Amino acid sequence: MFMRESLRAVIQEHKPDRVGVEYPIMNAMYSEGMWGLFLYSCEALRAEGMDVVFWSPLQVKAHARDTLDRPKGWKMDKIDMVEAAKADCAARMNHNEADAYLVAVLAARFWEFHSGILEEGGLTETESKYFTKVHTFTRGKKAGKTIKKGVIHRESDRFFMWSQLRDEEINDGKSEKE
Repeated sequence: MFMRESLRAVIQEHKPDRVGVEYPIMNAMYSEGMWGLFLYSCEALRAEGMDVVFWSPLQVKAHARDTLDRPKGWKMDKIDMVEAAKADCAARMNHNEADAYLVAVLAARFWEFHSGILEEGGLTETESKYFTKVHTFTRGKKAGKTIKKGVIHRESDRFFMWSQLRDEEINDGKSEKE
């Protein structure tokens, strides 16, 4: 709960427009704790009316792989993630800061695309895959069925426009004084 309130204080102090968050993977190191932190973070973001996009660790790594021009299938590790962040930003950082930086860069690109500042033709191949992918099955039982995998098609699942909620919805009907 302390972390949730700390995040709310950071949001109130810095007033970011939108954010991006890397969500944890179940059955990974300390996954229960990471999911708890993730949920508290989501509560804070919703309470503050912050628009948020969620990225999987593999999506962040794929974006970083493009930055370094690593071959397809290259297993990105912590050193690669730091190198990718440093290729874009000369600041000194550890692997946690590098991951956060790369999530922020990917989120910024998504929000620019969402708002129309960045057009589809300006996306990298990886961004196009993750942002806009639509797949129509041509064979088998699912032939003719279309699924929209791109994040842009998954509002209220992979991205949330919590800035558009009314105060009553954000605070679950509670007034600010309660």
